Amino acid sequence: MMEGNIRAIGLDKVEESLRLSQFAFQYELSEAELAERIASFKPGLSWGYYIEDQLAAKLIILKLQTWINGRSFDMGGIASVATWPEFRRHGMVKKLLIHALQTMKEAGQTVSFLHPFEFPFYRKYGWETYIEHKKYEIPKDLIIKQFTSLGQMKQTNDWKLLDPIYQAYAQQFNGTLIRDEAWWTKNRGNKSAAFAIYYDESNVAKGYIQYKVKNKEMNVDELVFLDESARRGLWKFIADHDSMMEKVIVKAPIDDQLAFLLTNPRIKQEIVPYFMARIVDLVAFIEKLPMTTGLEKQKLELQITDSFAPWNNGTFAVKWNTSGKAKVKQVEASLTKETKGSPSILACDIGTLSAMLLGYQRPTLLKTIGRLQATNEAVEILEQLIPRNTTYLMDFF
Repeated sequence: MMEGNIRAIGLDKVEESLRLSQFAFQYELSEAELAERIASFKPGLSWGYYIEDQLAAKLIILKLQTWINGRSFDMGGIASVATWPEFRRHGMVKKLLIHALQTMKEAGQTVSFLHPFEFPFYRKYGWETYIEHKKYEIPKDLIIKQFTSLGQMKQTNDWKLLDPIYQAYAQQFNGTLIRDEAWWTKNRGNKSAAFAIYYDESNVAKGYIQYKVKNKEMNVDELVFLDESARRGLWKFIADHDSMMEKVIVKAPIDDQLAFLLTNPRIKQEIVPYFMARIVDLVAFIEKLPMTTGLEKQKLELQITDSFAPWNNGTFAVKWNTSGKAKVKQVEASLTKETKGSPSILACDIGTLSAMLLGYQRPTLLKTIGRLQATNEAVEILEQLIPRNTTYLMDFF
């Protein structure tokens, strides 16, 4: 094991950090792009593992916000995890992730998302898949004349017109980002893409599309609609590009039902596993998480295993009131031979709990496949409490 230390990457190490990123992720910055990255560097977000004074590995903790059950949560976005080849397999990323968990907890970031280079790697540290999306590939002939609309489309490059539509749409899902001006104007990818807004018959903006047409192929990165008229208006807009394209490729939520709307539903649909999530601070997260209202008061004991965030490791008594708000208290473990059959006790690891509470997987399935140990009564309590919200994320970091 190579001994070193973890410290914040300062301005004096930014170029070294960027060189590591370019090597690890196989891209190249021009002199102008490099200067821009250095000028926009924000101290306190990047952490490095140093061997003496050499940067061996690093990661970034982005300060983001996400929607979960209609409420905003501070979220730590883990990004730019990289190690020089000569320093790999010495546990440096493991130490950086443990440090990141402590740092995020102190910052009030109760949940963390990341895009994995390899799902099994991050599962070891408590992150779990929380989202998959559909990817459609549709020949133009299958959508021409399928959709009609009484509204109108208007091209725009003004993020302030797009943002209210996006935020209204994003709140319907779990795990979407709450975008600010910097995200719209600087951090989002595909800056060459075009935007167009759908206005209904009353001239109210009800949807938008982000798209690009190249080499007879239309790629739609975002298809955002607030009602059915907007959905149909946006698809008509796509179909109206028939002279410029042979097919359209669209990203959509996992529960999107486009195929059912088509006369011929035989389109190519791919399910793409995307991001992973992890509860950082169990007590703070559960106490803030809105659950189903109108139910009788409920209580459970959660026995959670978390090898990398010791504050989450143990048994927690959780009580929910009729408003769906929880009160959590860590207690002495009661999952003994005498109490193991109690209907109020559930046991799982932090990754399973994260996937369940974000709504990605239901308690019944998790029990069936052995990821959740609980009685049927305890599972039924969670089935009633956890809202059925789809997980979705249109962004990347």
